[in-house]
Amino acid sequence: MARYIGQQPQEAVIQDFAHYVSPGKVAVYKALGFAAVPGKREGVRLWDLEGRSYINCHASAGGFNLGHRPPRVIEALRRAMDELDIGDHALMSEQRAALAKRLAELTPGDIRYSFFTPSGGEAVDLSIKLARGYTGRPGVISAEKGYHGHTGFALSAGDPHFNRYFQPLMAGFSKVPFGDAEALERAVNEETAAVILETIPATAGVLIPPEDYFPAVREICDRRGAVLILDEVQVGLGRTGRMWAIDEWDVVPDILVLGKALSGGVYPISAACYRPHLDAFFREHPFVHASAFGGAELGCVAAMAMLDQITEPGFLAHVREMGDRLKVGLGQFRADYSDLVVEVRGRGLMIGLELSDDRLGPMMSVVLARHGVLALFADLRPSTVQIKPPLIIQSHEVGETLEATARALAQLRRGVASGEGLPTPVPLWI
Repeated sequence: MARYIGQQPQEAVIQDFAHYVSPGKVAVYKALGFAAVPGKREGVRLWDLEGRSYINCHASAGGFNLGHRPPRVIEALRRAMDELDIGDHALMSEQRAALAKRLAELTPGDIRYSFFTPSGGEAVDLSIKLARGYTGRPGVISAEKGYHGHTGFALSAGDPHFNRYFQPLMAGFSKVPFGDAEALERAVNEETAAVILETIPATAGVLIPPEDYFPAVREICDRRGAVLILDEVQVGLGRTGRMWAIDEWDVVPDILVLGKALSGGVYPISAACYRPHLDAFFREHPFVHASAFGGAELGCVAAMAMLDQITEPGFLAHVREMGDRLKVGLGQFRADYSDLVVEVRGRGLMIGLELSDDRLGPMMSVVLARHGVLALFADLRPSTVQIKPPLIIQSHEVGETLEATARALAQLRRGVASGEGLPTPVPLWI
């Protein structure tokens, strides 16, 4: 039997990674005191190559919604490998048709069509291209401190933090503060093709908008003829305790972008799901966007197995229950560590732990890892530590996470009191 994990000691792997992949990343990991290579992984946990266990509350920003190596998805792929491959992107596909039909049944309102891509960034690119092609307009408005991926249109829609080294960017993009409907009202005009927003911006610090924000955004887009694109690559597919985060505001976007969790954590696949009126552009130009690995048939199988699991009775209720337990427990730290913890915010199992100083987030991420929990600070709001465990987390694992957080906060307090230097925020993850 082939052995893939532990072929070399961890230090040897780190050396090879530095020599052949990225010396810069290895230098940062070492500077932070967290140079570990994932080895065995199962459920909510992974182990490094030296055997240390971690509860993964980063979960690849939602890619592991069902945990590591979910049995149902693995088994579905094993069976599919007897018959399928990636499929030919230029031809029709039984598997793409089946997955698109299932998504049409699950997505909000009258969303019907799906265009599949390998990554969320490409799905965002496709969405913006569709909005421009349909409207014939150039303008795209996104939110300040937003993140939509590292590809062309997606990069232009994101915060300068991610694109400042790659100027000049594509023309026609502008930004307004997230949650400010009046600013959006002033920005949208007859040249606006699309408004693209994360429903709950994670990289900006797990921000929850005012209750009337998304209804106002929908009304502005309708009145001005702009396409509303919601990026739920991180927050969709059950992360907030609802199938879609936007369900909380009872708003139907024109395009809903999915990714990460759609893969089941096993086979990359993303999608731009859109309403029927937008298909007028693709009817006229059906081959205007090609994606060689978009909607790979094995990826469709993985996605269908994932959807089967998260639509089972009680699954989303479990997410809400575990999220409530985490928030209550984390909320207690506001009293116990009022010098460090400012706020706990979020929905379901997408939670932001707000600390009192931007420098505390990176330190907390490192200290938490030393206590067996992976949870990373938000790039654009480093005072926020993002708590995003797999949706299958159980009560005892929530308890372990809270106990590790308490130990980490105690260590952080001791470090601050003793005068240990706080690290300068380093852009690492989303």
